[in-house]
Order: sequence, then C-alpha cells, then structure tokens
Amino acid sequence: MTNSAPAFLWRLAPSIYGPAVLFSLGEYAILPLVAVIAVDMGASIALAGVIASAAVVGQVLGNLPASWVVSRAGERAAMLIAAGVALLGCLGLVLAPTPALLGVAVLVIGFAAASFGLARHAFMTTRVPLRFRARALSLLGGTNRLGRFAGPFLAAAMVAVTGDTESPVWAFIACLVLASALVAWAPDPEREVPGTSGDQHFGSAPAGSSRGGGGAAKALAPGARSGVLGAVRDGGAALLRIGGAAAILSGMRSIRDVLLPLWGVSIGLDATQVALIVGISGTVDFLLFYTSGQIMDRFGRLWASLPAMIVMGVGFLALAGTHDLPGAEVWLLIVAIVVGLGNGLSSGINMTLGADLAPSDRPAPFLAAWRTLTDFGGAVAPLAISGLAVVSLPFASVAAGALAVVGAVGFGRWVPRYLPHIGRRPPRSDD
Repeated sequence: MTNSAPAFLWRLAPSIYGPAVLFSLGEYAILPLVAVIAVDMGASIALAGVIASAAVVGQVLGNLPASWVVSRAGERAAMLIAAGVALLGCLGLVLAPTPALLGVAVLVIGFAAASFGLARHAFMTTRVPLRFRARALSLLGGTNRLGRFAGPFLAAAMVAVTGDTESPVWAFIACLVLASALVAWAPDPEREVPGTSGDQHFGSAPAGSSRGGGGAAKALAPGARSGVLGAVRDGGAALLRIGGAAAILSGMRSIRDVLLPLWGVSIGLDATQVALIVGISGTVDFLLFYTSGQIMDRFGRLWASLPAMIVMGVGFLALAGTHDLPGAEVWLLIVAIVVGLGNGLSSGINMTLGADLAPSDRPAPFLAAWRTLTDFGGAVAPLAISGLAVVSLPFASVAAGALAVVGAVGFGRWVPRYLPHIGRRPPRSDD
C-alpha cells in the first residue's frame, strides 16, 4: 500500500478519476441542451422542464438497483455496464421521435449515472486509507465539478461549429467510449489496491473522540445484515441524522442552481450576465474542491461541513435583503461568490461521510441508501424553493437560508468533531 496521499491518488487516476472526468464532461455537455431539444421537438416550456429533470429522477431511482449490480458484479463491471446503459440513453436522445421517449432516454442516462457514481464511491470506501479518504473523495467530487464547469462550454463550442443542438450527444458518446476503454484496459484497481482493514471504519472511533453522533456511527457494525433494506435497518440512526443533514446540503447545492438565475432575471439581468455570475460562482466552487479534502483529513469532517452550511446560509439570508437596493447586480455577484465558497468547502463531504459510516465489508447497500437520500434532497429542495419563489423571491431566499441553518445544526449535533485515527493530534507530515 502506498503511504503517500499524492502517489496513491495518482495511482487511481487512469481507472477511477479519468473515467469519472470523461463521464461527467459528457453528461453535463448534454444536460443543459435537453430542454432545447425537447422544445425543438414540439414540447411546451413546462414539459421541457420536466424532461430535463428526468436525469435527477433517474439518478434517485437508480441508486438501489446499482447496489445490486455493484455487490454482485464488482465496481469495475458495474462501471462498464453503466457506460453501456448511458450509451443506449444517448442513442435514444438522437433517435427519439417524441418528447415522451426523449424523457425516457434522459431518465436512462440518470439511471446509468447513479450506477457509475455508486461503483466509484464503493471502491473508494473499501480501498482508500482513512487518513486521506476525504482528499480522495474530494478529488472525485472535483471531477464532477470539472464536468459541470467545462461540459456546457464544450456543448456551446460544438453547437457553434455544427449548428446542430444534438451534436453534444455525440461528444457524450465519445466520452463514454473513452471512459469504457480506460476502465477496461487500465490496471484493475480492485486487484491493484487491497481493501482497507476493518479498523479503518468510522464506527471504530474510540470513546471520547467525537462530540455527538458517535452512537450513530457505531450503530453500523460491519456485516450485520445484507441488502439495502438490511443496511437501512442497521444504519437507520445514521441515515436519519447525519444523512438528513447531508440531504439538506445536497438541497442547498441544487437551490443555488435555481435561485441565483431566477434572482438575476428578477433584477433585470440578461442571459449573458446571469451566466457570467453563475459561472463565477462555479469557478470559486471548483477551485476549492481539494482544499475541502485537506480540511476534512487534517481536522475532521465537521470543520468542512459546518462552515459550508453556515456560509451558504448567511449568503442566502443576506441576498434576501438586496433585491431592491441600488447595485442589486453587484450584491448578487457577491452572494454568488460567497455561496460558491461555501459549496466549495463542502466538496466531497457527502461521499466522505457515507464512506465513513458504511460497513467496511459490504458498503454498496448502505451507500445506495445513503445516495438515494442525499439525491432525494437535491431533487426536492429546488422544487420547494421554486414554489416559494412564485410568492416572493426574497421569501424563497430566506427559506433557503433557514434550511441551511437546520442543516448546520444537524451537522454540528451528529458529526464527530475529530477523526478517529488522529483524535486531537495533527496528521503525520508524510500524508
């Protein structure tokens, strides 16, 4: 086992991070254009929005079946199967004759994304040493942020060159082929990297090493009951407590994607200005993804999750009072940067907490339930905020800030303050 974190992470690059970047890049190249394709096919604006959201629904629905595939076929095979299913979804995007079938194709792509993500998450849980687990998972979260950042630019360039709104679908197909080649022909990480020992499990924290939440973590004794339902029963406390806070964090991330553009339109900004502000927020978010892992590995998970929720909550609460102020666009930019900062500090935290709590012998069932809960939070929260925005955008912003406060309280109450492997001591310099 490689003791250096950079060397270990570099070792995983061809088979884990490379495919993750390619899948994310291709996926986010097509998702912004799904609504446009639907409208071109004759769908109404409302129906186009439903079709575009089918990817999120597919991801929520796909986590539990993905657990079955990962548990029986292994992480590598699950990634190849997911790439094949996503390829079928891409062909559906190109060949669908009706908006309804287009929605089915988008749903299939979200379903495949769930399997691809769960396979990587399960591998990291069992193979990465605890002392730099957060950095490894923050880097994995960074691949998703890179796709969200670069994918739309790739799509815009292809549409500009070809004049065809469906051309980014072929870019996704190329990304899937390349990702599958990396997974298939790169050294198999399941054989190259041995599993971590049971004492790496988060639930093994000694008494006194955490403040609140220790009981939730210890409730997940490895190997208790098999299957997703068994994992839910064994880990019910952790899912309801820490998982609930993590679901709120997922919701805050999705709220940002909805509320900031709506606010920009409401104060009179055009599409280019709104895109620029959202892009700046995303850039700040992307630049901090590895910093989040450093904080979690060196000081504990709480010191990334709690500040992230507080920063985003303060940002949305402050935004609520700026709608009618002079220079409202400047205030929106400031808040967008603040929210991007908070989201960047939380990069990888949900995957890390899920890995910390999952049983070390069979993590996939618990992670499937964990990811279903957090994805559900990410899907429901923006819908609720959008409904409140119909009444009042400032009220919706206050509600978002209040939700962040609830999440911060949850993290502060249930997430251990210190890591079990370092307690209150600083990590070793060779990490």
